[in-house]
Amino acid sequence: MRENTVKSKIAAGEAVINAWLSIASSYSAEGIGYSGVDSVTVDLQHGMLSFSEALHMLQAISATPAIPLVRVPDLNPATIMHLLDAGSYGVICPMISTPEEAAALVAACRYPPVGTRSFGPSRGLLYGGQDYVSHADNTVMAIPMIETAEAVERIDQILEVDGIDMIYLGPNDLAYSLDGHVGFPRPNSELAIERVVKSATRKGIPVGIFCADAQEACRRREQGCALVTPGNDFSHLVRSMKNAVATIGDDTSAVSKVNHGY
Repeated sequence: MRENTVKSKIAAGEAVINAWLSIASSYSAEGIGYSGVDSVTVDLQHGMLSFSEALHMLQAISATPAIPLVRVPDLNPATIMHLLDAGSYGVICPMISTPEEAAALVAACRYPPVGTRSFGPSRGLLYGGQDYVSHADNTVMAIPMIETAEAVERIDQILEVDGIDMIYLGPNDLAYSLDGHVGFPRPNSELAIERVVKSATRKGIPVGIFCADAQEACRRREQGCALVTPGNDFSHLVRSMKNAVATIGDDTSAVSKVNHGY
């Protein structure tokens, strides 16, 4: 089966840079896959895309060195299995707050007798190889998102669930839950993030986290996160265009002043 290099890089203690796609475009997905990132997550929770669009994006990512991941809309075993069959090598599931929910996520990602995943690997065979079924349980990643006050309080119980490959922190929902807003400062949610990272590190489970930009990703990496997501495609696109407009506007203003003798 094709190697999951996200797992192998984490095992080797190397940083993993994860891209995040919310725009339905296989062309963009392919380009991002060749950008040097280690993995690319297709977001079906808050992204503006459907399963059929996600499928095309997963196909595009498969042609690149990056590992294809998905964030599912919710804890729905049928959706999870469908996206694994479509070739995703990992499932990030939002709003996991209890060990029971974490166990249900793991079960949906594993074939019997370990889990409850229905047989029908489809694109899994095309992307992973003909031995996909024999190795999928040890290759595909089950990744619960920790983003509620309850999840933080029960983090040690969640981390005890067998089969969790990584936990993924959602800082904005944590801020809403613990600070009552997504502005700054966020003292309560920042303390919660530190607590979760320390607990996961003691347990030997890697932590991923969504970040606003590359600068925050560097800080989170220093904090102990193994996988960092430096923003999503939409934020990068808008930020880049705003910078371009500002730069051109400054140059135009300078030229105008010269031409008019100011």
